[in-house]
Amino acid sequence: MKRHHFLLGALALALTSATGTALAQNNASIRILVGFAAGGSSDMIARQLAQGLQQELGQPVVVDNKPGAGGQIAAQLLKAAKPDGQTLYLSNSHTMAMIPLTVLNPGYDAAKDFAPIGLVAVNPDVFVINPSVVGNPKAGLKEFAQWAKGNPDRGNVGVPAPASAPDFAVGIVAKALDADLRSVPYRGDAPVAQDVMAGQISAGIGSVGAMLQPAKAGKVRIVAVNGTSRLGLLPDVPTYAELGIKGYEEMIYTGLFAPAGLPADLVQRYSTALAKVVKSEAFAEKLSALGISAASSSPAELAARVAHTHKDWTVMVKNAGYKPQ
Repeated sequence: MKRHHFLLGALALALTSATGTALAQNNASIRILVGFAAGGSSDMIARQLAQGLQQELGQPVVVDNKPGAGGQIAAQLLKAAKPDGQTLYLSNSHTMAMIPLTVLNPGYDAAKDFAPIGLVAVNPDVFVINPSVVGNPKAGLKEFAQWAKGNPDRGNVGVPAPASAPDFAVGIVAKALDADLRSVPYRGDAPVAQDVMAGQISAGIGSVGAMLQPAKAGKVRIVAVNGTSRLGLLPDVPTYAELGIKGYEEMIYTGLFAPAGLPADLVQRYSTALAKVVKSEAFAEKLSALGISAASSSPAELAARVAHTHKDWTVMVKNAGYKPQ
């Protein structure tokens, strides 16, 4: 009888060990892939997130930077990882929604290859100008467009990357305001901010985090923000829609993803822990200092956001006449 009970117990333990719950309760390290270099905003978000998740989950959580190709390399690594809960990926919407539209063979399908865990943050873009170059300290986006018409070949707008949402947004703004604007791709929005401040280019599009301090110093002027409403941080800055410019409402988001096939109980466990971290005052304050807003969601809500962004940006890319390369 004792042997019978022992065998039943051993069988139950073996079955339990095969579940996501058992995997979640071991002491193996969880690594969060980041598709960008250390020191950038994605990396800083990931490190804050790792600290919070480690406390919530009671497991070591480490950040693993795999920069390159706009996050493509990290996304491919996530696709190849085992769905055992030990590999996650902190990704922005550029990697999830834009690269599949602009790259012929990205090496992954966001809808099929990844399991959404939850939203982490939203990061609106802002349009900035150098008021000294434009010659009007109070110029807004419409005044800049008029200036660009009268100054051919000077309506250059720096953007963080080629074939990115800001890159296509320049065309949207130019068409809406009938302005002679051309996008100038950079590697990140920090150098865009530097060149706008220096007057090397007259305008740029970049994150609030990159542009806020130059704006506070009076070296650039923030004249528009994307999204469906004004930012509390910038109450006097109109949205593109308020200026009659439609098609650039979707804000960059950052979310946490796992490989497809992650057991449902692990998805729920990670999602619950993630929501606690993201909703904490400490996390929100850390992100706010970067000009980023913490934002949480369920896995299903993040999946819907990925799909919605993909749909919106499909229109953006198609209207720009861009062919995947």
